[in-house]
Amino acid sequence: MFGSVGGSVAQVCQDGRTWLLSGPHSSYALHLTDRDELVHLHWGPRIEPADAEALAARPLPDDWPFESRLDGREEYPVEGGPRFARPALSVRSPGRRGTEWTFGGHEETDDGELRLRFLDGPLTVTLHYRMRDDVIERWVTLHNRGPAVELLRADSAAWTLPDRDHWRLSQLHGRWAAESRLTRSPLTYGEKVIGSRRGHTGHQHLPWVALDTDATEERGEVYACALGWSGSWRVSVAQLPDARVQITGGAGHDDSGLLMLDTDGTYVTPVFAGLWSDGGFGGASRAWHAYQRAHVVPDAGRDRPVLFNSWEATGFDISEEQQRALAARAAGMGVELFVVDDGWFGARTSDRAGLGDWSPNPDRFPGGLKPLADHVRGLGMRFGIWVEPEMVNPDSDLYRAHPDWVQFQPGRRRTEFRNQLVLNLARDDVRQYLWERLDALLSETPVDYVKWDFNRCFTDAGWPDDPYPQRLWTDHVRGLYALLDRLRAAHPGVAFESCSGGGGRIDLGILSRTDQVWTSDNTDPLDRLAIQHGFSQLHPARVMAAWVTDSPNAMLNGRVSSLRFRFVSAMAGVLGVGGDLTRWTGQELEEAREWVALYKEIRPVVQRGDLYRLRPPEGGLSAVQYVLGDETVVLAWLQAQHYGEPVPALRLHGLDPNASYECLETGEKYRGAVLRHHGLHTGLRGDLDAAVFRFRRLGSGD
Repeated sequence: MFGSVGGSVAQVCQDGRTWLLSGPHSSYALHLTDRDELVHLHWGPRIEPADAEALAARPLPDDWPFESRLDGREEYPVEGGPRFARPALSVRSPGRRGTEWTFGGHEETDDGELRLRFLDGPLTVTLHYRMRDDVIERWVTLHNRGPAVELLRADSAAWTLPDRDHWRLSQLHGRWAAESRLTRSPLTYGEKVIGSRRGHTGHQHLPWVALDTDATEERGEVYACALGWSGSWRVSVAQLPDARVQITGGAGHDDSGLLMLDTDGTYVTPVFAGLWSDGGFGGASRAWHAYQRAHVVPDAGRDRPVLFNSWEATGFDISEEQQRALAARAAGMGVELFVVDDGWFGARTSDRAGLGDWSPNPDRFPGGLKPLADHVRGLGMRFGIWVEPEMVNPDSDLYRAHPDWVQFQPGRRRTEFRNQLVLNLARDDVRQYLWERLDALLSETPVDYVKWDFNRCFTDAGWPDDPYPQRLWTDHVRGLYALLDRLRAAHPGVAFESCSGGGGRIDLGILSRTDQVWTSDNTDPLDRLAIQHGFSQLHPARVMAAWVTDSPNAMLNGRVSSLRFRFVSAMAGVLGVGGDLTRWTGQELEEAREWVALYKEIRPVVQRGDLYRLRPPEGGLSAVQYVLGDETVVLAWLQAQHYGEPVPALRLHGLDPNASYECLETGEKYRGAVLRHHGLHTGLRGDLDAAVFRFRRLGSGD
């Protein structure tokens, strides 16, 4: 599970069958009826045990011939009996299907976790609850003491929303180079299902949903859920016939199955976290960000360095001499981490060969990577490399030695995307090989940073030697987690970035093992504003890698933009540079040096501060604000100015209305109340303009 606990209380009410979990501002309550039916009572503002008991005393409605009294009220709906809603648990055992449980007891752990245990013959189902501040983590453990049973579906949780009218659903959708785009739509009757059938989290949807009835950015109730799983997944939002709303979610897609649970076998689902906020979408986001910085992301208190990545400058055509030239220019502009991307290993002169052979190419790096790493460190930077350990090219020494190590379906046509196949990390021998190669690489070379890529989906997810190959879908992910955990433990000074052709593997599970994520392969600064706006609904700026690349944008659209606009766009997260610095003019390099220096000044506020989305990127003026203690940073962008109309002022948030603030750019002093209610005039004009504003709260004597 994720990191340390804090700010939570779990209570058992006087009746012994009602439980209440409370954080600083919210509570969650559930109750066990005298028929051992576990029903949901409350999720929302903080309540007292007496309130939970009063809710528990309310009778459930009677069953109808065509409806169930449990649907939309059951805390963890299982398959079987008088239920018609989507089950969170579906089990097939010898001679029967479904679950009919009895209550087996509860326990509370020292770290505030509540465990409720239920028994169905030899199968034990344990529901776990843990409150971290105002985020509830839920997961399920299944243990089988009898003959093998097949887990068709085992969701991590079901979330029940209170009776309200006119629910609205928010989700993040997209595709490659267009990830994390926010959409909101009215929730209608039936089920809305999102997920991935691709073996990884996917570019198409992030495993997050939020529901509201009338929320704005800074006001109103928001209910949100996020899944911590990096493989195929499914989240269903159902509005039932009586208008009640329930959300279920977990690992696996509909027809993949999960696994065969053998005798004495145990399966633990991933965490499905939930959050209630009455501070609108912005308040929900800030709570999610604080939760991830405190309990999910490793070393989140340590600010991420400014990096340079060689990919867009060199592609596969790399050499040690060329990398040294780029490193000299990167160091000159103040870059702190130099990353060599694809092309440094094996026979990797294109995407057709070399994946799996994790040794430096002797023609390009005759002395290995260490001389380059030492040179980079001598320039005052840290050294990083790109790897894609889960993949292999058919044209590689690894594949020629072990063709059985890839996922494949016997007797079927093999699929190659990007001329590569997927290694089966569910296999012990595959994980051991990767551990040995990567451990040796990190031990022999002073590597400070690993960009871990994953550039294709599962298409031939077969495992011919396994009697139940469906488990590949889950065990590959668990193998990935185990490998990352082992590498981090052996090399605690090495940071890891999750990349999957851009934003294809971003979720709470991978973020608990990596220091940042590559948000999108799309580095166009205008497109990135919308991608970053969606990303910020759930994830903090501290993990959001963003690059400044060349203009015109050669990769996607040819758009021309100023260095100012590109830098201010990328400064909204973890700043990186990815252009061909050998082609930048002296004036551009000097301007870039100034932007990098400015970012280093505002970095603590951006990466650790509270985020306020002042205006969304919808064609005109957009802006974000970060607040940390007495420091405030505003990043503002103007896409286009129409008809000569004046650009609107930005009303700031999170400031003390009774305090004064100095703008470090202009020296002007403002009252907090004025900035909050009348706003900041940015002076932006024209097309693709941008600016940074820093404010410092003044003391009583200033």
